[in-house]
Amino acid sequence: MNKNKLPLRVKAVMIDLDGTMLDTVADLAVAVNMLLEQLELPPLTETEVRTFVGKGIPNLVKRALTRAIDGKADDALFARALPLYMDCYESVNGKQTVIYPGVREGLDALRAAGYPMACVTNKSDRFTRPLLEQTRLADYFTIIVAGDTLPKKKPDPLPLTYACEQLGIAPRDMLMIGDSLNDTLAARAAGCPVFCVPYGYNEGRQVRELDVDAIVPTLFEATKLITKS
Repeated sequence: MNKNKLPLRVKAVMIDLDGTMLDTVADLAVAVNMLLEQLELPPLTETEVRTFVGKGIPNLVKRALTRAIDGKADDALFARALPLYMDCYESVNGKQTVIYPGVREGLDALRAAGYPMACVTNKSDRFTRPLLEQTRLADYFTIIVAGDTLPKKKPDPLPLTYACEQLGIAPRDMLMIGDSLNDTLAARAAGCPVFCVPYGYNEGRQVRELDVDAIVPTLFEATKLITKS
């Protein structure tokens, strides 16, 4: 746990999507098993898929094919499977997704306090924007940085520094709120403070192991630990 003094003084907030604002695992798991059925491979449980989420769809597909978090999929099989998965996921995107408790209340509080907000996710833009629209979260965000908006994605700091540049705010003044090692590594590399929620997707790791400024039970509770700079 970082020792930065709370409440943090910040000017804007970036928020991760999957595992932080939305629980999308049910949709991801359905799509994974649609893919595996097409490939005549045995299905995975939703619990298994949950541990495989965290570094974008290509990694999810590799993990599903190999049934291992660090599995190395056959190149030809992966090349065939990835576009198939994209189509499977598009057909179910948002159907079983739920908003985590405290998210809308947190976004309302941040907007009321005048914080510009960015959604920074590793999910492809093809799925991110429809999902934000379906859940009525899109209007909260001044900028959306998806996993394919830039050449690199989290844990690289580029998506975070890009969001800071777009909003005209120094990284030290922009809080990142996420759920995983990806978010904390990206935030620290970018020079941003970072909070994590404990309920998301962290590839089986405990959030308390991460380098964060605070662990917050909900997005709404996070708003109580910051003040406008």
